[in-house]
Amino acid sequence: MKKEFQIISELIESNKRVLDVGCGDGTLMKYLFENKNIDTRGLEISKHNVQKCISKGLSVIEGNAEKDLEQFPDSSFDYVILSQTLQAFYNPEKVIDNLLRVSSKAIVTIPNFGYWKVRLHLFFKGTMPVTTHLPNEWYNTPNIHMCTIKDFVNFSKQKKFNLFKSLALHGKKVSEINNNNLNVKNFFSELGIFLIEK
Repeated sequence: MKKEFQIISELIESNKRVLDVGCGDGTLMKYLFENKNIDTRGLEISKHNVQKCISKGLSVIEGNAEKDLEQFPDSSFDYVILSQTLQAFYNPEKVIDNLLRVSSKAIVTIPNFGYWKVRLHLFFKGTMPVTTHLPNEWYNTPNIHMCTIKDFVNFSKQKKFNLFKSLALHGKKVSEINNNNLNVKNFFSELGIFLIEK
């Protein structure tokens, strides 16, 4: 299982209700259910992935989070997960607002466009980089709002939601992000993982 998913699972206590938005093939949902007795639900835009989830016995509905999150009642989950999907939305602000309406806590992970290899690639080659966490070419990427760890921290201040926990992932190494090391983490980390609250 991906290191990112292990970190997410460690941020959630057992026996909770969790909505995984953009749940993919259900790998994380299945892990949470089997290892932490978590009641998981999924929302996924890909029909193919929804079928994979259902074949694993998972409760997933097909839908677009930008429109379909509004169907979920207020405070209907303990946690909402949004893994490497925020940058693919037309209106990330609206999505974050809906995550924190559906649940008081959300775990958001973002591929870090401020990572040094990304910067270097852009600087020297003059083309959009392709990395592990940014695997698509510019013309077929689902990402329309690229952001950095620093961007997300600044966004949280503007939107006035609480960053309860901020983690940086580089390879298998996980470290905490704080005001003193923000620039360093923004430069050396491939992924940002944030536990946010209203």
